[in-house]
Amino acid sequence: MSRNGLRKREPPTDTAFLLTITICMFMAMYILAVIFLGDKGFSKPQTFFNLLNEYAALIVLSCGLSVVMISGGIDISVGGVTALICMTCVVYLEDAGGGFLGAVLISLGIGLAFGVVHGFLVAYLKIQPFIVTLAGMFFARGATALVNLDQVQAKNAAFTAVSRVRILIPGVGSFTKRGVFVPAYIEIGVIVALLIVILLFLMLKYTKFGRGLYAVGGNAQSALMLGINVSRTKFFAYVLTGLLAGVGGMLYFLHTGSGSVVQASGLEMDAIASSIIGGTLLSGGVGNIIGTLFGVLIRGTIYTIVTAIGAQGPWWTGITISALLCFFIVLQSVITSRKKR
Repeated sequence: MSRNGLRKREPPTDTAFLLTITICMFMAMYILAVIFLGDKGFSKPQTFFNLLNEYAALIVLSCGLSVVMISGGIDISVGGVTALICMTCVVYLEDAGGGFLGAVLISLGIGLAFGVVHGFLVAYLKIQPFIVTLAGMFFARGATALVNLDQVQAKNAAFTAVSRVRILIPGVGSFTKRGVFVPAYIEIGVIVALLIVILLFLMLKYTKFGRGLYAVGGNAQSALMLGINVSRTKFFAYVLTGLLAGVGGMLYFLHTGSGSVVQASGLEMDAIASSIIGGTLLSGGVGNIIGTLFGVLIRGTIYTIVTAIGAQGPWWTGITISALLCFFIVLQSVITSRKKR
């Protein structure tokens, strides 16, 4: 009964509907950009792969937000955690003479520590997730300043070698004006991000824990009656989100190669926005990791289009993203009302 109940709690129709809208929106947006802005670089395959290169860390962080939002929670600390990871790792590499593997373990440890604390406070002490993760965000930002107040650039040889790895895409690329073929490439962070997307998709769809997240986010009381340990499910949702914040923080560090107190400012809002645009309901119970991936790509495409048309100032990206958020929130409200009826 519990197993069947879990399957019933996952709303495949709503998830598929929101996912379809997100994918169609991205495809329409990118095709129009290729048609009207092809001379600005959109006709080159590398422009698409650059979206993945630039936003690999955001993909991982947004996936973490999707997991916790599906369970009915929220985490606004991931930007601060990313900044803390970057600063701690760069100081470890440059001042302490540490190695790359040690930096990876530090990033995972920091993310996991935040996830465990957040999960315990939310799941077992029943404190509001927004308050808990807001405190986590402030703590992470303050801890970043304690580690170092200056901007530090990573010059460690092993780190530099890993960050400069480029994986060529066979048979994909573009020709220069001189007729030289330039193959398209992706960074190593993209491989990690896409693997995480695949693993989370399989986890949410086929595992008991994944189905439990949907059940708890859809209706915690009903999930409890089905025999699901609601507190434990919420706890591990935050632990997983924290672990993904550790991975995302390391990918962000690999891409930027530096640490700063103001680093990753607003990254948590970008992750939440990408998750919502990808079809994850704020109220919980509905979401799809593939949709989250396309939500990140939509955000990146908007920024690239704004840059390509020469619009001055960052506000145009913000205005466009806010319009999309309003659209998806209204759509989610309609779906929620339909479910209640």
